[in-house]
Amino acid sequence: MSQGDKSFWDRSAASYAQAKVSDERGYQRTLAATRSYLGRGDRVLELGCGTGSAAFVLAPCVASYLATDLSSEMIRIANEKRGSDPDVAPGLEFRAATAEDVARSSRARFDAVLAYNYLHLVRDPWATVATIRDVLGDGGVFVSKTACVGGANPLMRWVVLPAMQAVGRAPHVNKFTGAELKQRIREAGFEILAEEVHSSKGDDGRLFIVARRK
Repeated sequence: MSQGDKSFWDRSAASYAQAKVSDERGYQRTLAATRSYLGRGDRVLELGCGTGSAAFVLAPCVASYLATDLSSEMIRIANEKRGSDPDVAPGLEFRAATAEDVARSSRARFDAVLAYNYLHLVRDPWATVATIRDVLGDGGVFVSKTACVGGANPLMRWVVLPAMQAVGRAPHVNKFTGAELKQRIREAGFEILAEEVHSSKGDDGRLFIVARRK
């Protein structure tokens, strides 16, 4: 991601931390589905963790949980929350980093990599998927939930979104379809185990995918 991406998310961190989940039932479905693929002894990496909402829920289910985000401000808020929570999982760590940063800095391999609302925001999503495969151990799982903007209303894709980006009110967004996303994940060396839509309000274009490293 670029410095501009980091600046956008740093500016957005405070309001992001205060925002309510727009679809609580759908969010809980995603967390429950993710839990079913995690084991007590697992090492987990989360990419784009924001202020840590999913991390605080999932970290107690595993041995270690490294939650990362490009935005140092998001991570600062997450660590503040961690410090005020007496029941926080001891294996939970927050770090300002990207997938590529983790790949460069750690020789350890993870049992699971989680990326919620992440792939459509990174500058090179397919290189990122390849990096995710590299940091997974054999048979490790990649769990993602991704906005497939390529299938969205053309007015949103080509008018509304660019206008918001032009005035700094929206981040960089990739415009791939769900079919392209699945194809690229397979081509990177994964077997797709599950593909679901968890929205309680109809198909919202966000595809939940679980894929195993071959």
